[in-house]
Amino acid sequence: MRVIFAGTPEFARVALASLQAAGFDIPLVLTQPDRPAGRGMKLQASAVKQWAQSHQVPVAQPRSLRLDGKYPDDAAAARTAIEAARADVMVVAAYGLILPQWVLDAPRLGCLNIHASLLPRWRGAAPIHRAIEAGDAQTGVTIMQMDAGLDTGDMLLLEKLTIGPEDTTASLHDRLAGLGGRLIVNALELAAGGALRPLVQPSEGITYAHKIEKNEALLDWTRSAAALERRIRAFNPFPGAAGVLDGETIKFWRAAVPAGALRPVGVLPGQVVAAGPEGIDICAADALVRVTRLQKAGGKALEAADFLRGFEIRPGMVFNPTQTE
Repeated sequence: MRVIFAGTPEFARVALASLQAAGFDIPLVLTQPDRPAGRGMKLQASAVKQWAQSHQVPVAQPRSLRLDGKYPDDAAAARTAIEAARADVMVVAAYGLILPQWVLDAPRLGCLNIHASLLPRWRGAAPIHRAIEAGDAQTGVTIMQMDAGLDTGDMLLLEKLTIGPEDTTASLHDRLAGLGGRLIVNALELAAGGALRPLVQPSEGITYAHKIEKNEALLDWTRSAAALERRIRAFNPFPGAAGVLDGETIKFWRAAVPAGALRPVGVLPGQVVAAGPEGIDICAADALVRVTRLQKAGGKALEAADFLRGFEIRPGMVFNPTQTE
């Protein structure tokens, strides 16, 4: 079976490598254009492009696939490459471009998407982050037949995965990426024999995983301690949950809600109650959040004991004071 692959980040690279290892013929890879990254803001190829180049697989990087859009020449060149590939199917994973109808119709078996949620919950751009942030007990991967809607196509395969109490987006991402790679191989093997059975998504339980914005990083200490702890895990590694103390932005990478540590009377949200080797206790709406791994701007992520040796945090200090004034 000839497979065009469209994807960009590490999640997609894992699936691409799984398809190649399973013996599928990959005549073409689509990925996003190189982007500036790192301190030097040098152009950097996506994880998918790097893999494709190392395996001598042709790569196309159109800025758009819309023939009537802003970059018609890019779209026309991509169409020529897609048609020349004579693919049976296109596999899409975290690609980042909307596929117009001509792309959906191009391969014989259409386009299959690897989506990191149990559809129809968490359609959209950031399903892993939002599942952790919401406190979901489980998530998973859905292999979906793509249509013109936003993650609305028929479900072909689905497998569940438990979200652990210490899972971050980083740890959950890696487990879901591996699951996605295995499921898409299974799906294509079934498709080759005509054994896939599409299932229409339920009309109930639909939620949208909106893109993570950097301005969401600043924690709102008037929220519950449990919600803040989940957000810290959800925003690890990007964009990193943060607080501002005496004008300095500090990122929080790990936290817990100590049992029985209710909010003390007369203490402001965001106020530091204790700071020691075991962590920094900060007041939320209903209880304390104990932050155990932190990072200041330009520094390294450190355990609380090491962080406090180089940055003074005292009881009574308040994170994000403008939120409580």
